[in-house]
Amino acid sequence: MPRLHPTSLLLFPLRVLAIPFTTLIARIPHLRSRHRRTRTLTMLLPLLILLLILLALLPLYIIYRPPHALIRSMAEKYPDTLWEIPLPNNSPNTKNKPEANGGKEEKEKLIALTIDDAPSAYTLDILHLLQEYNARATFFLIGSQIPGREGILHTLVKSGMELGNHAMHDEPSVSLGREVLEQEMQEVEGVIARVYEEVGVERPRDGRGVVRKWFRPGSGFFSGWMRELVRGLGYRIVLGSVYPHDAQIGWAGVNAWHVRSLVREGSIVVMHDRRSWTVEGLRKVLPVLRDRGFRVVGLGEAMGIVDAANNAAAGGSTDGGGRLID
Repeated sequence: MPRLHPTSLLLFPLRVLAIPFTTLIARIPHLRSRHRRTRTLTMLLPLLILLLILLALLPLYIIYRPPHALIRSMAEKYPDTLWEIPLPNNSPNTKNKPEANGGKEEKEKLIALTIDDAPSAYTLDILHLLQEYNARATFFLIGSQIPGREGILHTLVKSGMELGNHAMHDEPSVSLGREVLEQEMQEVEGVIARVYEEVGVERPRDGRGVVRKWFRPGSGFFSGWMRELVRGLGYRIVLGSVYPHDAQIGWAGVNAWHVRSLVREGSIVVMHDRRSWTVEGLRKVLPVLRDRGFRVVGLGEAMGIVDAANNAAAGGSTDGGGRLID
C-alpha cells in the first residue's frame, strides 16, 4: 500500500471542496449561452406578442380602410356593382373660371356623395349644408322611415338631390328571402317614382334614355341571387369606396378625417342620415373637398358627366344627362 505524503493529506479536503467549483468553471460557456438565449427570448417575446396583435387587427384595419387595390379588384370581379365612378382616361373634369382661382384654370375632380338611411329628422340639416357648399348627393331611402316625411323627399328632389332605394328596413338585405326583398324594393320604388312625378322632375337617365335606379343593400352585403334580382328590376347595386363607418362611430372628427384621408377622384363616399353627428362630420369634410378641387355630386349626375365625356371622346354629342342626341 503506497504511503501518503503528509502534504497530500493536508490538501485532500481542499481538493474535495474544489470539485464543484471546477465543474462550474467547466460549464461557464454553456451557462453563458443559455443566459444569452433566455435574454434573447425575453427581448423577443414582446415583439412576438405585438406581431400577433397586429396580425389580429389587420383584417379590421382592411375593413376600416380598404386599400384602393382591393376596391379595384372587387370592381373587376363584380362589374355589375358600382364601387367607384368609372372615370375614363381623359377624366371628365370641368374647369373653374380663371378669375375664381387667381387667374389659373384648375380642374374639378369628380366624386359622388351618397347618404344612407334617409329620411330622418336630420335630413333637411344635411340638405342645407350641401346647398351651402354647392354639393349634391344621392339619398338612399328606407321605406319604413318615409311615412310622415314625404315632404322632405319633395324638398330633396326640388333641390337637385337624387333618391335611391335602401329597401324597407335597416337590416341586412342578404338575410331576406328573394320574394321579400323584391316586394320591399318595389314598394320603395313606388314611392320614389311618385315623388319625382309629383315634383315634376325627371329622373336621371343613361345614354339610352333608361332611368338610372340605384339600390344599396342593407349592411352592404350582396349575393348572386340578389344581383340577379336587382338587375331584373332595372336597378344597379351601389356600394362605395370611402366608408367612414359613421353609422357605428359617433365621432364626427374621426369620420371626417377618414373621408378626407381616403377620398380621390372617382370616389363614391358613403355616409349616413339619422345620426346627430353626420351634419358636423359633413361640415368638417365639405369645405376641405371644395378647397382640394373636388366636385361633389350624386350618382346619376356623376354617371351622366362620365357618359357625356365618353360620347364626346367618341365623336358623339349628348345632352346634360349623358343621353345621345341624334
